[in-house]
Amino acid sequence: MKGAIGFAKEDFATVRTGRANPAMFNKLEADYYGTPTPLVQLASFSSPEPRTMLITPYDKGALGAIEKAVRDSDLGVNPASDGNAIRCVLPELTEERRKEYIKIVRAKAEDARVQLRGHRRHAMDQVKALEKNKEISEDEAKHAEKSLDSTTKKNVDEIDRLLKAKEAELMAV
Repeated sequence: MKGAIGFAKEDFATVRTGRANPAMFNKLEADYYGTPTPLVQLASFSSPEPRTMLITPYDKGALGAIEKAVRDSDLGVNPASDGNAIRCVLPELTEERRKEYIKIVRAKAEDARVQLRGHRRHAMDQVKALEKNKEISEDEAKHAEKSLDSTTKKNVDEIDRLLKAKEAELMAV
């Protein structure tokens, strides 16, 4: 379940807010010599200004592939190359775009909740199998079910807290 929360945090970080953040580029891949390679392995990222991201490739030969990957992404930025680095200026978020991003973040949060419930269901199936095989008593099974329910609720609450924080971050002007 902790893995599901970590995945949700990473997923939330890929949704851009009003300021440039290298995590927005984590899921992007560039075609580097015929192999899809994550951008974080091909370049360093820096943010000289709040809405500007400077991408400096480790290999100048990857410049075009990185620029194409950023341009083709759903980030809504138009990269500009100067021959050594790529500068991405993030446009100001409109209220409409912020609401779209909130919908995306809510969908990602629901995916994380579903993942948590799947882990709970899998664990419950294991507990029931142990009870059926008489490896644990009925009382132990009930205790394990209550423990699983409280752990699941605690983790769902953590995802809800992360969601609220991301929504507040998106709506901040």
